Amino acid sequence: MATSTPTRDAYAPPPQKKPVSARRQTWRSRLWRFDDKASPYAYIAPFFLVFGAFGLYPLIYTGWIALHRVEMTGLDQMEWVGWENFDRILHDSEFWTAVSNTFLIGVMSTVPQLLVALGLAHLLNYKLRASTFWRTVILTPYATSVASAALVFALVFRADGGLLNWALEFVGLGHTNWANGHWTSKIAISVIVIWRWTGYNTLIYLAAMQAVPSDLYEAASLDGASRWQQFLKVTIPSLRPTILFTIVISTIGSMQLFGEPLLLEGGTLGAIGGNENQYETLSIYLYNYGWNLGHLGPAAAVAWAMLALLLIIAAVNWLIGRFVRKSAV
Repeated sequence: MATSTPTRDAYAPPPQKKPVSARRQTWRSRLWRFDDKASPYAYIAPFFLVFGAFGLYPLIYTGWIALHRVEMTGLDQMEWVGWENFDRILHDSEFWTAVSNTFLIGVMSTVPQLLVALGLAHLLNYKLRASTFWRTVILTPYATSVASAALVFALVFRADGGLLNWALEFVGLGHTNWANGHWTSKIAISVIVIWRWTGYNTLIYLAAMQAVPSDLYEAASLDGASRWQQFLKVTIPSLRPTILFTIVISTIGSMQLFGEPLLLEGGTLGAIGGNENQYETLSIYLYNYGWNLGHLGPAAAVAWAMLALLLIIAAVNWLIGRFVRKSAV
């Protein structure tokens, strides 16, 4: 009986992989570590490139222009004047009028706007029929262009034949020249701002309300709290960060207010903020220096002054928010 003898190849060890040199392995390890650390920066690099080109560079260049005398008719002729442009606007009474108007219009438009938005969001937070329809309706003014809204409201507040004056005369309250009055012009502009931005803030508040845990409302209901008490004791404290955010955003928007006052009367009066600068904002003041008068140096100084005011307001809001958070603990 023949027996088979295993061949030599059957017991041969498996082929071994070619050893990688220590130098090559170290290079791969370094490359992997570099990729692990550098990848996040590579992902966000496009944002910083766009921000640097369209945000940081214009900001720095505007500061450079603010230190020179530059005219619109001679952009290639720049004369170093140092802080002269800043001194010029700070000693200009019209600048402080614009600051006062901007602050007053900001307060008159922001406070009612956020209060109404908070109330509307509270109503929409309930299970209403056609809730999507109502949310769309509330957001419609935000989708309307500022030019269209301002022109329509200019007809509403028109001195001769305006819809609002017609209604006032119909009920016997008399005739009002809305654009020429110091307070009535600010009220008219504030109404336009409130109409445009209330829906936007309403949806922000609504999203924040829907993120509040329902257990808090159930516990408050078991304790006998009414809906109004639940709104004050549960909803408002839960929305403090969101409310602070909307205050900051609305403040920034009020500092940049331009289209509404420009188009309230239109033409020359709109471009200078009224016949007595009664509704001239900082943006209108900057527009006058830069485009009407052609003095780009003071206009750039106004832009940097607006940035400084925004930083001060943001710091105040941050301190208030920090105090509120500490007091709530």
